[in-house]
Amino acid sequence: MRNEPRTVSDPFETLGLDQAQTALYSAVLRLHKASRTDLAQAMDGPVEKVGRQLDDLVKLGVIDEQSGQYLARHPAAALGRVIAERLDRLAEESRMIDSALGSIRSLIRDYDAGRDYRSGHFTVEMASGADVLYESVVGIAVQSHSPPMKLLTAVPDDRTMTDFARKFADPWIDAQKRNLLTVRAIIPVSSLVLPGVRDQLTELTETGGQVRTLDRLPSWFMTAGTEVAGLPAYWGGNLPDHAYNFYLVRTSVVVGMLSSLFDELWARALPLPWSGRSDAMVQVLRLAAQGMCDDSIARQLGVSVRTVRARFAEAMTELGAQSRFHAGVEAARRGWLR
Repeated sequence: MRNEPRTVSDPFETLGLDQAQTALYSAVLRLHKASRTDLAQAMDGPVEKVGRQLDDLVKLGVIDEQSGQYLARHPAAALGRVIAERLDRLAEESRMIDSALGSIRSLIRDYDAGRDYRSGHFTVEMASGADVLYESVVGIAVQSHSPPMKLLTAVPDDRTMTDFARKFADPWIDAQKRNLLTVRAIIPVSSLVLPGVRDQLTELTETGGQVRTLDRLPSWFMTAGTEVAGLPAYWGGNLPDHAYNFYLVRTSVVVGMLSSLFDELWARALPLPWSGRSDAMVQVLRLAAQGMCDDSIARQLGVSVRTVRARFAEAMTELGAQSRFHAGVEAARRGWLR
Protein backbone atom coordinates (compact mmCIF):
# COMPACT_ATOMS: atom_id res chain seq x y z
CA MET A 1 0.00 0.00 0.00
CA ARG A 2 1.17 3.52 -0.77
CA ASN A 3 1.45 5.85 2.15
CA GLU A 4 -0.66 8.98 1.81
CA PRO A 5 1.48 12.15 1.93
CA ARG A 6 1.20 14.08 5.17
CA THR A 7 -0.39 17.49 5.02
CA VAL A 8 1.86 20.03 6.76
CA SER A 9 -0.23 22.64 8.53
CA ASP A 10 0.49 26.30 7.91
CA PRO A 11 2.46 27.57 10.92
CA PHE A 12 0.58 30.86 10.76
CA GLU A 13 -2.71 28.95 10.90
CA THR A 14 -1.37 27.13 13.95
CA LEU A 15 -0.81 30.52 15.55
CA GLY A 16 -4.48 31.31 14.94
CA LEU A 17 -3.93 33.91 12.17
CA ASP A 18 -6.15 34.36 9.15
CA GLN A 19 -4.79 35.37 5.71
CA ALA A 20 -4.86 39.13 6.33
CA GLN A 21 -3.29 38.76 9.77
CA THR A 22 -0.63 36.47 8.32
CA ALA A 23 0.38 39.12 5.79
CA LEU A 24 0.55 41.81 8.46
CA TYR A 25 2.51 39.56 10.84
CA SER A 26 5.02 38.90 8.03
CA ALA A 27 5.37 42.66 7.50
CA VAL A 28 6.06 43.20 11.22
CA LEU A 29 8.63 40.38 11.12
CA ARG A 30 10.43 42.04 8.21
CA LEU A 31 10.38 45.55 9.67
CA HIS A 32 10.92 44.19 13.19
CA LYS A 33 9.90 47.51 14.72
CA ALA A 34 7.44 49.90 13.10
CA SER A 35 4.58 52.31 13.77
CA ARG A 36 1.02 51.94 12.55
CA THR A 37 1.73 54.42 9.78
CA ASP A 38 4.81 52.48 8.67
CA LEU A 39 2.87 49.24 8.58
CA ALA A 40 -0.09 50.82 6.77
CA GLN A 41 2.31 51.97 4.07
CA ALA A 42 3.89 48.52 3.88
CA MET A 43 0.47 46.92 3.56
CA ASP A 44 -0.85 49.65 1.25
CA GLY A 45 -3.96 49.95 3.37
CA PRO A 46 -5.76 52.49 5.57
CA VAL A 47 -4.23 53.16 8.99
CA GLU A 48 -7.53 52.47 10.82
CA LYS A 49 -7.93 48.99 9.35
CA VAL A 50 -4.28 48.09 9.89
CA GLY A 51 -4.56 49.41 13.44
CA ARG A 52 -7.48 47.07 14.22
CA GLN A 53 -5.54 44.13 12.81
CA LEU A 54 -2.50 45.08 14.90
CA ASP A 55 -4.67 45.14 18.03
CA ASP A 56 -5.84 41.61 17.20
CA LEU A 57 -2.24 40.42 16.79
CA VAL A 58 -1.31 41.95 20.15
CA LYS A 59 -4.23 40.08 21.77
CA LEU A 60 -3.08 36.86 20.12
CA GLY A 61 0.35 37.43 21.65
CA VAL A 62 2.39 37.27 18.45
CA ILE A 63 3.53 40.91 18.50
CA ASP A 64 4.16 43.48 21.24
CA GLU A 65 3.32 47.18 21.33
CA GLN A 66 5.61 49.65 23.06
CA SER A 67 4.96 53.41 22.92
CA GLY A 68 3.24 53.21 19.56
CA GLN A 69 5.89 50.92 18.04
CA TYR A 70 5.09 47.31 17.11
CA LEU A 71 7.71 44.60 17.58
CA ALA A 72 7.46 41.07 16.28
CA ARG A 73 7.96 38.23 18.70
CA HIS A 74 10.16 35.42 17.55
CA PRO A 75 7.88 32.91 15.76
CA ALA A 76 8.96 30.12 18.12
CA ALA A 77 8.09 32.26 21.15
CA ALA A 78 4.75 33.27 19.62
CA LEU A 79 3.92 29.65 18.88
CA GLY A 80 4.94 28.65 22.40
CA ARG A 81 2.55 31.21 23.86
CA VAL A 82 -0.31 29.95 21.71
CA ILE A 83 0.45 26.37 22.77
CA ALA A 84 0.55 27.38 26.45
CA GLU A 85 -2.83 29.11 26.16
CA ARG A 86 -4.33 26.06 24.47
CA LEU A 87 -2.92 23.80 27.19
CA ASP A 88 -4.55 26.05 29.79
CA ARG A 89 -7.86 25.75 27.94
CA LEU A 90 -7.47 21.98 27.76
CA ALA A 91 -6.77 21.86 31.50
CA GLU A 92 -9.90 23.92 32.20
CA GLU A 93 -11.96 21.68 29.91
CA SER A 94 -10.55 18.66 31.74
CA ARG A 95 -11.66 20.15 35.08
CA MET A 96 -15.12 20.76 33.63
CA ILE A 97 -15.29 17.15 32.45
CA ASP A 98 -14.27 15.90 35.91
CA SER A 99 -16.94 18.09 37.47
CA ALA A 100 -19.56 16.80 35.04
CA LEU A 101 -18.58 13.19 35.79
CA GLY A 102 -18.91 13.93 39.50
CA SER A 103 -22.33 15.56 39.19
CA ILE A 104 -23.71 12.80 36.99
CA ARG A 105 -23.70 10.44 39.96
CA SER A 106 -26.76 12.18 41.40
CA LEU A 107 -28.47 11.92 37.99
CA ILE A 108 -27.69 8.21 37.92
CA ARG A 109 -29.34 7.83 41.34
CA ASP A 110 -32.42 9.66 40.03
CA TYR A 111 -32.46 7.41 36.97
CA ASP A 112 -32.25 4.28 39.13
CA ALA A 113 -34.97 5.61 41.43
CA GLY A 114 -37.28 6.31 38.50
CA ARG A 115 -36.60 2.90 36.98
CA ASP A 116 -37.36 1.21 40.31
CA TYR A 117 -40.51 3.27 40.66
CA ARG A 118 -41.76 2.25 37.20
CA SER A 119 -40.86 -1.38 37.61
CA GLY A 120 -42.14 -1.59 41.18
CA HIS A 121 -38.85 -2.96 42.50
CA PHE A 122 -39.10 -1.63 46.01
CA THR A 123 -40.49 -2.95 49.26
CA VAL A 124 -43.51 -1.67 51.16
CA GLU A 125 -43.83 -2.86 54.73
CA MET A 126 -47.02 -2.42 56.75
CA ALA A 127 -46.40 -1.65 60.42
CA SER A 128 -48.63 -0.91 63.39
CA GLY A 129 -48.18 0.61 66.82
CA ALA A 130 -46.44 3.65 68.25
CA ASP A 131 -43.68 1.54 69.79
CA VAL A 132 -42.90 0.02 66.40
CA LEU A 133 -42.81 3.46 64.76
CA TYR A 134 -40.39 5.10 67.15
CA GLU A 135 -38.22 2.01 67.56
CA SER A 136 -38.06 1.57 63.77
CA VAL A 137 -36.56 5.03 63.42
CA VAL A 138 -33.77 4.24 65.87
CA GLY A 139 -33.22 0.86 64.20
CA ILE A 140 -32.89 2.46 60.75
CA ALA A 141 -30.45 4.99 62.22
CA VAL A 142 -28.31 2.23 63.75
CA GLN A 143 -28.12 0.47 60.37
CA SER A 144 -27.39 3.67 58.43
CA HIS A 145 -24.22 3.57 56.35
CA SER A 146 -23.46 7.24 56.96
CA PRO A 147 -24.58 8.40 60.41
CA PRO A 148 -25.99 10.65 61.62
CA MET A 149 -29.10 9.70 59.66
CA LYS A 150 -31.26 12.70 58.70
CA LEU A 151 -34.80 12.28 59.95
CA LEU A 152 -37.55 14.58 58.65
CA THR A 153 -41.01 14.35 60.18
CA ALA A 154 -44.26 16.27 60.06
CA VAL A 155 -46.73 15.86 62.94
CA PRO A 156 -50.22 17.26 62.27
CA ASP A 157 -52.05 16.71 65.58
CA ASP A 158 -51.82 17.30 69.32
CA ARG A 159 -52.48 13.67 70.25
CA THR A 160 -49.39 12.42 68.46
CA MET A 161 -47.33 15.20 70.06
CA THR A 162 -48.65 14.25 73.50
CA ASP A 163 -47.67 10.60 72.96
CA PHE A 164 -44.25 11.68 71.71
CA ALA A 165 -43.57 13.90 74.73
CA ARG A 166 -44.76 11.33 77.28
CA LYS A 167 -43.28 8.12 75.92
CA PHE A 168 -41.11 8.35 72.85
CA ALA A 169 -39.03 11.54 72.83
CA ASP A 170 -36.28 10.20 75.07
CA PRO A 171 -35.05 7.45 72.67
CA TRP A 172 -34.79 9.96 69.82
CA ILE A 173 -32.99 12.46 72.05
CA ASP A 174 -30.61 9.71 73.19
CA ALA A 175 -29.99 8.71 69.56
CA GLN A 176 -29.09 12.32 68.76
CA LYS A 177 -26.68 12.41 71.68
CA ARG A 178 -25.04 9.26 70.29
CA ASN A 179 -24.80 10.92 66.84
CA LEU A 180 -27.00 8.25 65.26
CA LEU A 181 -29.56 10.68 63.85
CA THR A 182 -30.49 14.35 63.53
CA VAL A 183 -34.14 15.37 63.71
CA ARG A 184 -35.97 18.12 61.83
CA ALA A 185 -39.63 18.30 62.76
CA ILE A 186 -42.61 20.47 61.88
CA ILE A 187 -45.40 20.44 64.45
CA PRO A 188 -48.71 22.26 65.00
CA VAL A 189 -48.26 25.47 66.97
CA SER A 190 -51.23 24.50 69.16
CA SER A 191 -49.22 21.61 70.63
CA LEU A 192 -46.66 23.91 72.28
CA VAL A 193 -48.90 24.42 75.31
CA LEU A 194 -49.43 20.69 75.92
CA PRO A 195 -47.91 19.26 79.13
CA GLY A 196 -44.30 18.17 78.72
CA VAL A 197 -43.97 19.22 75.08
CA ARG A 198 -41.88 22.30 75.69
CA ASP A 199 -39.36 20.48 77.90
CA GLN A 200 -38.90 17.64 75.42
CA LEU A 201 -38.60 19.95 72.42
CA THR A 202 -36.05 22.07 74.28
CA GLU A 203 -33.91 18.99 74.96
CA LEU A 204 -34.39 17.80 71.38
CA THR A 205 -33.08 21.09 69.99
CA GLU A 206 -30.28 21.31 72.56
CA THR A 207 -28.97 17.94 71.34
CA GLY A 208 -28.94 19.02 67.68
CA GLY A 209 -32.54 18.81 66.47
CA GLN A 210 -34.51 21.53 64.71
CA VAL A 211 -38.22 22.21 65.18
CA ARG A 212 -40.59 24.66 63.52
CA THR A 213 -44.32 25.24 63.81
CA LEU A 214 -47.27 25.70 61.47
CA ASP A 215 -50.94 26.32 62.15
CA ARG A 216 -51.86 23.24 60.10
CA LEU A 217 -50.04 20.37 58.41
CA PRO A 218 -51.49 18.17 55.65
CA SER A 219 -50.64 14.80 57.21
CA TRP A 220 -48.14 12.82 59.19
CA PHE A 221 -45.14 11.57 57.22
CA MET A 222 -41.41 11.08 57.66
CA THR A 223 -38.22 10.30 55.79
CA ALA A 224 -35.34 8.38 57.35
CA GLY A 225 -32.14 8.93 55.41
CA THR A 226 -32.30 8.71 51.62
CA GLU A 227 -33.94 5.33 51.17
CA VAL A 228 -36.80 4.98 53.69
CA ALA A 229 -40.08 6.90 53.91
CA GLY A 230 -42.93 6.60 56.38
CA LEU A 231 -46.49 7.16 55.17
CA PRO A 232 -49.74 6.92 57.14
CA ALA A 233 -52.30 4.27 56.31
CA TYR A 234 -54.71 7.16 55.63
CA TRP A 235 -53.19 10.36 54.27
CA GLY A 236 -54.47 13.37 56.17
CA GLY A 237 -55.52 11.47 59.28
CA ASN A 238 -53.61 11.37 62.54
CA LEU A 239 -51.77 8.24 63.64
CA PRO A 240 -53.45 7.56 67.00
CA ASP A 241 -56.94 7.47 65.45
CA HIS A 242 -55.74 4.66 63.17
CA ALA A 243 -53.80 2.63 65.73
CA TYR A 244 -50.51 4.03 64.44
CA ASN A 245 -50.84 2.02 61.22
CA PHE A 246 -48.24 3.18 58.73
CA TYR A 247 -46.16 2.05 55.76
CA LEU A 248 -42.39 1.93 55.50
CA VAL A 249 -41.60 2.45 51.81
CA ARG A 250 -38.02 1.73 50.80
CA THR A 251 -37.35 3.70 47.64
CA SER A 252 -35.53 6.95 47.03
CA VAL A 253 -38.18 8.34 44.65
CA VAL A 254 -40.79 8.45 47.46
CA VAL A 255 -38.19 9.82 49.88
CA GLY A 256 -37.37 12.57 47.38
CA MET A 257 -41.03 13.48 46.93
CA LEU A 258 -41.68 13.71 50.68
CA SER A 259 -38.42 15.58 51.26
CA SER A 260 -39.53 18.21 48.74
CA LEU A 261 -42.89 18.50 50.51
CA PHE A 262 -41.12 18.85 53.85
CA ASP A 263 -38.83 21.59 52.51
CA GLU A 264 -41.85 23.51 51.21
CA LEU A 265 -43.57 23.30 54.60
CA TRP A 266 -40.34 24.11 56.44
CA ALA A 267 -39.90 27.31 54.44
CA ARG A 268 -43.34 28.51 55.60
CA ALA A 269 -42.97 27.35 59.21
CA LEU A 270 -41.83 29.48 62.15
CA PRO A 271 -39.07 28.77 64.70
CA LEU A 272 -40.01 27.75 68.20
CA PRO A 273 -41.14 30.87 70.08
CA TRP A 274 -38.59 30.45 72.85
CA SER A 275 -35.64 30.03 70.47
CA GLY A 276 -34.01 33.17 69.13
CA ARG A 277 -36.54 35.59 70.62
CA SER A 278 -35.69 38.39 72.98
CA ASP A 279 -36.48 37.79 76.65
CA ALA A 280 -36.89 41.55 76.99
CA MET A 281 -39.55 41.45 74.29
CA VAL A 282 -41.44 38.72 76.14
CA GLN A 283 -41.22 40.62 79.42
CA VAL A 284 -43.23 43.55 78.10
CA LEU A 285 -45.84 41.19 76.62
CA ARG A 286 -46.25 39.39 79.93
CA LEU A 287 -46.60 42.62 81.91
CA ALA A 288 -49.04 44.02 79.36
CA ALA A 289 -51.08 40.82 79.68
CA GLN A 290 -51.38 41.63 83.40
CA GLY A 291 -53.01 44.95 82.51
CA MET A 292 -50.01 47.25 83.04
CA CYS A 293 -49.63 50.43 80.95
CA ASP A 294 -46.43 51.52 79.22
CA ASP A 295 -45.38 53.81 82.11
CA SER A 296 -45.87 51.03 84.67
CA ILE A 297 -44.01 48.51 82.53
CA ALA A 298 -41.12 50.95 82.12
CA ARG A 299 -40.91 51.49 85.90
CA GLN A 300 -41.16 47.75 86.56
CA LEU A 301 -38.30 46.96 84.16
CA GLY A 302 -36.21 50.05 84.89
CA VAL A 303 -36.20 51.24 81.28
CA SER A 304 -37.63 54.19 79.38
CA VAL A 305 -41.15 54.29 77.94
CA ARG A 306 -39.54 54.62 74.52
CA THR A 307 -37.72 51.32 75.07
CA VAL A 308 -40.96 49.62 76.10
CA ARG A 309 -42.66 50.79 72.92
CA ALA A 310 -39.71 49.64 70.82
CA ARG A 311 -40.01 46.18 72.36
CA PHE A 312 -43.72 46.10 71.59
CA ALA A 313 -42.91 46.94 67.97
CA GLU A 314 -40.31 44.17 67.90
CA ALA A 315 -42.85 41.69 69.27
CA MET A 316 -45.49 42.69 66.71
CA THR A 317 -42.99 42.20 63.88
CA GLU A 318 -41.87 38.83 65.24
CA LEU A 319 -45.45 37.62 65.67
CA GLY A 320 -46.81 39.10 62.44
CA ALA A 321 -49.40 41.04 64.49
CA GLN A 322 -51.20 44.21 63.44
CA SER A 323 -51.88 45.46 66.98
CA ARG A 324 -50.71 44.96 70.54
CA PHE A 325 -53.87 43.03 71.31
CA HIS A 326 -53.23 40.73 68.36
CA ALA A 327 -49.62 40.32 69.51
CA GLY A 328 -50.81 39.33 72.99
CA VAL A 329 -53.23 36.76 71.60
CA GLU A 330 -50.60 35.27 69.30
CA ALA A 331 -47.97 35.21 72.05
CA ALA A 332 -50.36 33.37 74.35
CA ARG A 333 -51.22 30.89 71.60
CA ARG A 334 -47.54 30.14 71.07
CA GLY A 335 -46.89 29.63 74.76
CA TRP A 336 -44.71 32.71 75.25
CA LEU A 337 -46.62 33.99 78.28
CA ARG A 338 -46.42 30.91 80.46
